[in-house]
Parts: sequence; C-alpha cells; structure tokens
Amino acid sequence: MKKKLNNILSIILPLLLGVFLIIYTYNSFTEEQIQKMKSYFVNANYYFVFFSGVLAFIGYVLRAYRWKYTLEYIGYPSDFKFNLAAVSIGYFLNLTIPRSGEISRAALLTKYKNVPFDKGFGTIISERIVDFIILLLFIFSAILLEFATLKNFLLKYIPLNKLVFILVLGILMGIIGLYLLIYSKIKIIVKIREKISGLTEGILSVFKMPNKWIFLGYTLLIWFTYVLMFYSVIFALEETRIITFSAVLVAFVIGSLTIAFTNGGFGFFPVLIAEILVLYQIPIEAGNAFGWIVWTSQLVVTIVFGGLAFLILPTFTKKEIN
Repeated sequence: MKKKLNNILSIILPLLLGVFLIIYTYNSFTEEQIQKMKSYFVNANYYFVFFSGVLAFIGYVLRAYRWKYTLEYIGYPSDFKFNLAAVSIGYFLNLTIPRSGEISRAALLTKYKNVPFDKGFGTIISERIVDFIILLLFIFSAILLEFATLKNFLLKYIPLNKLVFILVLGILMGIIGLYLLIYSKIKIIVKIREKISGLTEGILSVFKMPNKWIFLGYTLLIWFTYVLMFYSVIFALEETRIITFSAVLVAFVIGSLTIAFTNGGFGFFPVLIAEILVLYQIPIEAGNAFGWIVWTSQLVVTIVFGGLAFLILPTFTKKEIN
C-alpha cells in the first residue's frame, strides 16, 4: 500500500508542480502579452514543426537499431520491430515517472524475449551511460561557448555562495555514498551492491562488444537528430530565427536536463526555455511560444508512437511465439 502511494505521489506531485508553474507564469503576463503569444502559435510555420517530429521518430528508429548490438553481445538477439515498440513505450512511460521507461524496456524484454531482467536492464544502463557522456560533452561545449551568459543566468537565481555550497555538498555526498556502496555491511546496501553486480555484464557490453564503433556511430546520429530536431523549430517563428547555434545549444542542454529530471518536462520546459532565450534578446512571449511548440510537438510524437506500440506489440510477438 505504501509503495503504491509513493508511486502515485511520484507521478502527481511533479505534475501539480508543473501546473502551478504554468499558472504562476501566465498570471504574471498581461492580456496584451497573452494575445501576442497566441498570435505566435497561429502564425508559426508548422512545416518546420512537422520536420522536427519526423526527426524525433528517426531518433526512435536509431535507438532501436542501436539496442540490438548490446543485446546480441550478451547472447539475446532481438528483432528491430520489438526494439522500436519497446523504445516507443519507454518514452511514453517516461511521461509519468521519470526514467520509468528504462525499467519498462527491460521488463518487456523479460516478458516477450525471455531475457533476464538484470541483463536486459544492464544493456539499457550502458546506453544511458554513453548518452550521459555525450550530454556532458554538450554541456561543456555550451559552457565554453556561452560562459558569460550562463554565469549571469545562474547567479540571477542562485547566489554565488549558495552555488558553491551546493557544489561542495554534492561532492561530499557523492564521496560518502561511494564509500558506503563499496565497504558498508548494511543489509540494504549489500543488496544494492549485489544488484549492481548483476548489471555488470550488460553495462560492460558496450565497451567489449565487437561492434562498439558502430554502436558509437548510432549514438552520434541519435544526438545529431536531437539537436537538429530542436534547432529546426527556431525557423517556425520569425523572432527566433535570429538565434545563433551556440544559443540554441544552451537551450537544448537546459531542455534535455529538464526532460530527464521531470515528467517529460511538463510545465518546466517552456518556462525555462523562454528564460534562456530572453538572455539572447528574444521576447518572453516568443520564447514561451517556442518552448510550448517544441514541447507539444514532441509530446504528440511520444503519445502517438507510444500508443501505437502498446497496440501493436502484443500482436506481432504473438505471431512470433506461435
């Protein structure tokens, strides 16, 4: 009962916070500003938005192809159709509980392909580790290209002394956590350590498999489609077409982090994107419209293909089993 309640709260609370942020933000706008935002939606060039959606789906396809290399390495080959359906469902479920999609992919592997959960989940974790490294490269690139702008943005919301305190606290907690994980005899930590050990084969598959360079190539293509997916939407609005690529990179990084740590970025994504674009002299109304157009277009892609995957998956796996 307690676990069920925690799961419900983990879904509802971020959504409520997102709703509060939306209401709070738009209550601060005048009627004139709201009308201006509406005009941006009406006059947007949705051909670029459609192109962005196509790129999003291509990203799904590339992820599905990439996954087969880690699965083959651990001895559990899987067909492309299943991989694409599982990836689509994973994105769909990430709209509820952040990162729950990764667990769902491993669970689907176990259910339909008889892949041990730990091994299947390990392949997904290995993907995420590589993706995280690529994201870090984007973050460092954005910091180098736009250091002054980002510094001013952070200091606007977090005083320097608090920023240093958070950084030091994070490092200390990381060191303590690592020490406990390695040396602690506490029962629950020992169980966590055993689980991590069970994931090792899947995680190491990326670094040991013969096709690791092809895997890396797919990874680069995936992130290229992500950036292009975001970048293409700037041409949908007249006001955002002037944004430089480095500014787009900063907004892309902020947007990626927002989606990763919330329920698909609901409520947070458009507001934060608008705040970033204001730093580059983009009107707050245009920034909000841009953020909502990007977020909504990706939401539509996620719901459509996730919904189709839920319907199609049992059908073709049944045929395969028979």
